[in-house]
Amino acid sequence: MKRSFLAHATGLARLAGLAGLAAAAVLTAVPAGAQQQQPPYPDKPMRIMVGASPGGGTDILARVLADKFSPALKQPVVVENRPGASNTIAGELTARAPADGATLLLATNTAQAVAPHILKLKYDPLKDLQPVGLVAVMPNVLVVSASSPYRSVKDLVAAMAAKPGSFKYASSGIGSTQHVGGEAFNLATGMKSIHVPYKGSSQAHVDIIAGEVDMMFDSTSSAMGQIKAGKFRALAVSAPQRSPELPDVPTLAEQGIKGADVSTWYGLYVTAGTPRPAVERLSAELSRTLKLADVQTRIKALGGEPGGLTGEPFAAMNRQEFDHYGQLVRDANIKAE
Repeated sequence: MKRSFLAHATGLARLAGLAGLAAAAVLTAVPAGAQQQQPPYPDKPMRIMVGASPGGGTDILARVLADKFSPALKQPVVVENRPGASNTIAGELTARAPADGATLLLATNTAQAVAPHILKLKYDPLKDLQPVGLVAVMPNVLVVSASSPYRSVKDLVAAMAAKPGSFKYASSGIGSTQHVGGEAFNLATGMKSIHVPYKGSSQAHVDIIAGEVDMMFDSTSSAMGQIKAGKFRALAVSAPQRSPELPDVPTLAEQGIKGADVSTWYGLYVTAGTPRPAVERLSAELSRTLKLADVQTRIKALGGEPGGLTGEPFAAMNRQEFDHYGQLVRDANIKAE
């Protein structure tokens, strides 16, 4: 069981290179005819649903997109935060919205590939949401409070071994990549820490800083602000290579922890049944936005890589990730708590 889970967890690291490959071949799949026709879309204000609290990584990226989409699409674009249930509340609201392209969803693999195997959802993320494109891929990073006595993974594991079952790790919710990362770490080290789920990373940060929870395997997009502000101490990057934004932080593997790498990816979706011209317009706008120098700089400052997959290639990636995480959840016996 342990070997199987770790093999799957190691496979998650491939996503670190996925965004780079996608960015190198940003889709130009929008038919010329569709570009020339300029369908009357959008014709009303738009919203981007976010399944996490304000201030987290998903929220930050959604606001970057909203700032660029609004002038380009000539409509107001607002971000609407609906945290909870492992980011799936926002997914359900988008799935049930009118299929007119006015409701967008910025989702992560938490809601699209992990949580559906753990929670009983009232919608099918593969059938009820139409993929638009991959926005970014971020490695996760193991963080503790800056006031914590632990300065390396070795320090942390030694303390966990001295007090079995007393350490707590935070996540943005049951079935999140932070949750999966914590369980992968437990298995890789042979330790047992207690999972404490929150309604988004930003709420978890408060307790990490206060020392109420010992650690977190957060995405760099969410944790980077606290790291740079000196409130978090980063102990390890959960990726095959060090992050250019955190060059002094070693990887888990460099510190002897193998098979526990977990990445977070962010994708844009609309309600299933949205007219194809609207989806194509959004895909083209997303591709254009991700090529902008300031957007690329912002994403890289968060420790990630811009995406670029749109249309069927992104939908195929989503399906593959759904199956991949389903097996991983079964191997690790992750269940709703």
